[in-house]
Order: sequence, then structure tokens, then C-alpha cells
Amino acid sequence: MLKIDWDEYKEYKKYSVRNDNFEVLLEFIKSYYNIVLPQDIYDMLHSDDTAQLMLDKRSINDAVALEDFLYKL
Repeated sequence: MLKIDWDEYKEYKKYSVRNDNFEVLLEFIKSYYNIVLPQDIYDMLHSDDTAQLMLDKRSINDAVALEDFLYKL
């Protein structure tokens, strides 16, 4: 399982136009790791404590809920 490189995320965030850290994180994962499947993104987020807090804040409990969130972007 890939782990989120938070140092690279911070660098990526400097150039993002989004204000929401979670949206920036999703863009970062898709761009930096080239992961696009909601299940793979969810697994990566779920395995990280900080990212799990972001999921909890948005009541995202599974890959289907994450996919719904992604379509709203």
C-alpha cells in the first residue's frame, strides 16, 4: 500500500487553486501517484491517520461515498 508523502503534498498545495485541503489532497493523489479509481484512493486515505480524519469530517465511510464526493468536484 502506498503511503501519502505529506512533504510532497505540502509542496503541491502551494500551487493549488483550491481552498479545501481534502480536495487538494484528492488532486494530489490523482496527480502524484496517478491513481484514479475511487476504491484505490479510498484505501490509501483510509490507511493514513490524518487522511482518515478528513474522511470522517465529511462522513465518507466507503469508496462509494468517496466516488460521490469526487463527482461533485
